[in-house]
Amino acid sequence: MATALLTLALALAGSIAYGLLPVSPLPQVEFPTISVNASLPGASPETMASAVATPLERQFGRIAGVTEMTSTSNLGATSVVLQFDLSRDIDAAARDVQAAINAARGQLPANLPSNPSYRKVNPADAPILILALTSDTMEIPRLYDAASSILQQKLSQSPGVGQVTVGGSSLPAVRVNLNPTVMNKYGIGLEQVRTILNSANANRPKGEFSNADAT
Repeated sequence: MATALLTLALALAGSIAYGLLPVSPLPQVEFPTISVNASLPGASPETMASAVATPLERQFGRIAGVTEMTSTSNLGATSVVLQFDLSRDIDAAARDVQAAINAARGQLPANLPSNPSYRKVNPADAPILILALTSDTMEIPRLYDAASSILQQKLSQSPGVGQVTVGGSSLPAVRVNLNPTVMNKYGIGLEQVRTILNSANANRPKGEFSNADAT
């Protein structure tokens, strides 16, 4: 009888205590992470990967404590994300990243508008606000320019805002239209034009040839 009462008491105490047990959330761990961004307006993703991302990755690979390195290259932009060991001080890591950027500057394209920049990031953070812009009267390039030069700047100045990214659309492109009759008159061939464009835009997309039937 005593054993049964003891068992019942333990079961009752356990059922009451179960509802009072604290739930421990996942640990809030901030990995020392630094994001490096570089831009070369008009350059293709392939050019950004080979001419910009590769020299940077080569220098970043020599930094102590790097546990993971990923890079993404898009039209005119490259992003390299470096994640360090938890024991690594983020400020010291930032100084090493800056030194690596300076060391790679001589290997980067000479026409790079500015030195690559870096910032400390938290991979657990996510965008808290996404805005979509549309207009029935404004053309897409002008809308993109307004978002980049006006809206982005204003939002960046708001207290507590860490980063504002503008995506979508595309920057204006330069297209070359050729008149075969005039070119034949002056003895200029398409290959000559292609060579000149190639030499003048070594780090930029070369464009494309199309006709009336192209879609």
